[in-house]
Amino acid sequence: MPGAVMTSYLLAGLAVPLVLHFHLLPSVFAGLAVHVLTVKLAKKLPSHLNRIAHEIALAAIMMIAITVVFGIGFAIWSLLHGQNGLADLLAAVAETLERIRQTVPLDMAALLPDSVDDLREQLGSLLHENSHRISAAGMAGVKTFVHILFGMVIGGMTAIYQFDDSGNWPPLAAALHARSRYLTEAFDKVVFAQVKISTINTILTAIFLLVILPLCGIHLPLVTALLLLTFVAGIIPVIGNLISNAAIVLISLGTSPGAGIASLAFLVVIHKLEYFTNARIVGGQVHARAWELLCAMLFMEAIFGMVGMIAAPVVYAWIKAELTANEMI
Repeated sequence: MPGAVMTSYLLAGLAVPLVLHFHLLPSVFAGLAVHVLTVKLAKKLPSHLNRIAHEIALAAIMMIAITVVFGIGFAIWSLLHGQNGLADLLAAVAETLERIRQTVPLDMAALLPDSVDDLREQLGSLLHENSHRISAAGMAGVKTFVHILFGMVIGGMTAIYQFDDSGNWPPLAAALHARSRYLTEAFDKVVFAQVKISTINTILTAIFLLVILPLCGIHLPLVTALLLLTFVAGIIPVIGNLISNAAIVLISLGTSPGAGIASLAFLVVIHKLEYFTNARIVGGQVHARAWELLCAMLFMEAIFGMVGMIAAPVVYAWIKAELTANEMI
């Protein structure tokens, strides 16, 4: 293997732990999203444009991609932190757990918090102890916000330079370009495919919460927050669906036992469908089964925590793409 290619692999392998250690995952994902979206839109440009017109069109597309990614992120952040958002959803879950504690046997009740305030205190301590990890996966804080802006601008600029001729690049630059190309392809396959899966799950969940349950005379609170949680958490393969399902079942139990049982039955079906769609969409794209992604997520979470679990599907797809390109698997 040429020295330039080996060096590019070493630099790529070093970049992963550095990005996770210094909490740069949000900016990297934002940059990759802008890059992939810019490239997809740029490929639809007419081929007869001259160089100047093509560059102006690429710059306009880059700005559109940045605006779209930023707008989606800001909308999600606003809904999570606004009225009837994540805080109210957490309070409703805590109240449901308190009612459950009063009805279950004493040995099971001992495992649950003594009160709503106790649960909030425990969650507050957990958030405080792991704030450095949680902040890396969110948009909280000026520093993270600035990193995300930088990431989006860099992602757009790299997308524009992708259309330059790389045939005359120096060996190391060409090798690094190959590594970044496989990374963006892995991100495109995993994240955008998972967005499709999450969208399908959210639509089906919306039909259940907004149509089926009301027809049965059951009206759940905080439906908007539940649907938002379903979509956002669903972007994380397998695990995300379990998180949103647990929240929906607990909120349903807080309304009535019948609603809880109905929600559990419906979400079991949705969870099975998620495995099928995951195998068809994500598995078909990266040739990875659900158990492979779970192993990668478990391994990365054990080393890097929550951000490692979020990054694992993309990193695993990237590694698998590199091994496939080198005919090692």
